[in-house]
Amino acid sequence: MKKNIYISVSTDPIKSYQEIVEYAKEIQPYSDFLHCDIMDGDFVSKETYDSNLVKSINANCALPLDVHLMVNEPLKEIKKYIDSGANILTIHYEAFEDKNQIVEALNLIRENHALAGLSLKPETPFKEIKPYCFDIDVVLVMSVEPGASGQKFLPSIYKKIKEIDSFRRENNLKFKIEIDGGVNSENIKMLAEFGVDIVVSGNFVYKDDNHKRAIEELRSNA
Repeated sequence: MKKNIYISVSTDPIKSYQEIVEYAKEIQPYSDFLHCDIMDGDFVSKETYDSNLVKSINANCALPLDVHLMVNEPLKEIKKYIDSGANILTIHYEAFEDKNQIVEALNLIRENHALAGLSLKPETPFKEIKPYCFDIDVVLVMSVEPGASGQKFLPSIYKKIKEIDSFRRENNLKFKIEIDGGVNSENIKMLAEFGVDIVVSGNFVYKDDNHKRAIEELRSNA
């Protein structure tokens, strides 16, 4: 049976605020989510936009918003982004010096009626986030180093995805596996076979002169 893969088109690498809003409006009939990459210039070197643009996107676009916080001290930012319209809000495991705050942050997201995601960088082993997987909706696996678009998918990530999917099955858990970084029409089939539910696509869609065609190619190849 063919697996249903959700496409979350990323705002990265777009730099113009107005272009992001127009892009979101254009792709909304074809994409399942808009992946809003939020970078603070501290947790990662790149700095992007803030919750005001997320609010503007939400006001002008019907796409569910998949907000990915690549920021230090995410606990302080959660309510702001939920109020701006985040439907999925993902925080980074590595952003917390005090790991006890992770549970507090995930609970805060869910209490405010958004889906809670937890992300891990390529070098972070899955075992680090296992204790949190019983109370989350999404595990976001970075298949490139966060902070720069256009990087190539790291093949070592296939093993991690398989491990996460096996853990999910063994424990009868319902969280979705999302992959972010270097996804294209060639590797999406294998990602689906390994258990991925949501793929984030930035450059593959944005750099195609026909965005609809690129999204449909991803969907059909999955």
